[in-house]
Amino acid sequence: MNLRIDRERLSATFVELCEISTPSRREKPLADHLVRCFTRLGADDIQFDRSGDKTGSDTGNLLVRFAGNAPDIDGLFFSCHMDTVEPGENVRVVRTGDIFTSLGNTILGGDDKSGIAALIEMVEVLREDNSRHGTIELVFTTCEEIGLLGAKHLDSTWLQTRYGYALDSTGTDKVIIGAPAANKLKIDVHGIAAHAGLNPEKGINAFCLAAKAIAELRLGRLDEQSTSNFGLIRGGVATNIVPDLITLEGEVRSHSAAKLEDYTREIETTFRRTVENWKNPFAEHTGFPSVDIRVEKEYPAMRLDESSPVIQRIYQASTRIGRKLEFIVAGGGSDANIFCSHGFPTAIVATGMNKVHTTDECLDLNDLVSLTELLCALATHPGA
Repeated sequence: MNLRIDRERLSATFVELCEISTPSRREKPLADHLVRCFTRLGADDIQFDRSGDKTGSDTGNLLVRFAGNAPDIDGLFFSCHMDTVEPGENVRVVRTGDIFTSLGNTILGGDDKSGIAALIEMVEVLREDNSRHGTIELVFTTCEEIGLLGAKHLDSTWLQTRYGYALDSTGTDKVIIGAPAANKLKIDVHGIAAHAGLNPEKGINAFCLAAKAIAELRLGRLDEQSTSNFGLIRGGVATNIVPDLITLEGEVRSHSAAKLEDYTREIETTFRRTVENWKNPFAEHTGFPSVDIRVEKEYPAMRLDESSPVIQRIYQASTRIGRKLEFIVAGGGSDANIFCSHGFPTAIVATGMNKVHTTDECLDLNDLVSLTELLCALATHPGA
């Protein structure tokens, strides 16, 4: 296999994609750009699903199909998300040698535009070389960064292929075959407001109750399969008012469904016990605190067997081009978790993105070229 990647074309594509602003729910400018791009490249089917009605995005997921020209090669799909985290408006890319960064006041957007750029170059190369390939389906989702919403509402009946690859992870030459499930928690601790200087004894400080509960929890690394964290807290009106509502948001992740439920229940029990054990220190007080807990199953776990067709194909394709991949189990969720739960085995492939979700984000063009070579090998490999 001797397909030639056009490094400078790939570079220009990546820069152009990164400089299109695409915060979650405002992905339409990029989607429209991709429609023009894949129309030029001769896609056989380009359409949007109706997921925008449910995600709140200004566009649906973009679905693109290139029919195969070799019946002996299995079809496959690739997936990337179009949205980026903030600060991601008006990105300006700086190239120093082969390294891409932003000006330093925004993210770069390699998460996930590195994957999109590689897919565009893959199609360019296959077309130029008249390469034999099976059906190639490209799925570009919305709202991944705010809860995998596009993937959750994807019209998967459109897919004709059986398995695929989500291009969405840091590092190079890595394939993620396992990722945890996650529960999202939103907890409202209710106290009673009162003037903190005139009559504090008439209030119940919701902040104190929340703090007591948090102090009793196990957070961080819970075991080799599980983690837990609270990352958001809101509440209070003024320093001279006893806060009557504190809202906390957190998560529990685990590769074990049983542990996920046990740790989630442990958090719920701790907050309820803290509120129920509140003691009234003042005789004139007549109110009581309360707590509301909402648990949302954010995404299910995924685990792919190394003997499965989706993993054997990428292993064989990488061997064919002299690459050695690392197959790992990771701690983050992605669209692949959702695809797998819908019956479409999906491995996560690293794209070379680095320091993502920060203004120090960077990407090496050599890693992007390497990714594109792997995608070309995948598309032209007969399959396992």
